[in-house]
Amino acid sequence: MRRISWDEFEKVELRAGTVLRVEEFPAARKPSYCLWVDFGPEIGVLKSSAQITVHYRKEELVGRQIVGVVNFPPKQIGPFMSEFLVTGFADPEGNIVLTLPERPVANGAKLC
Repeated sequence: MRRISWDEFEKVELRAGTVLRVEEFPAARKPSYCLWVDFGPEIGVLKSSAQITVHYRKEELVGRQIVGVVNFPPKQIGPFMSEFLVTGFADPEGNIVLTLPERPVANGAKLC
């Protein structure tokens, strides 16, 4: 484990946001969704792709709050430009389980 300073941690913008829209991402190499997430008035709506199709159906994601890293540079994933990183943990089979706030918080709230 490599330790980082508190200042380094504070540079990572881990924010809560509400999923507004989910679409299949057939051009992805592994089964994925494209997500549009509202991170509040300061950040706005950002999009990302996520390999979360094993544990989540599109319908159950809309309206759910997730946690994303919003200050990485955009990343081209096939034909899709990902603007934030969806966070989660790998289960024993390597499938992603989303990081979720335990209770509703304001969109854009920063993890502290």
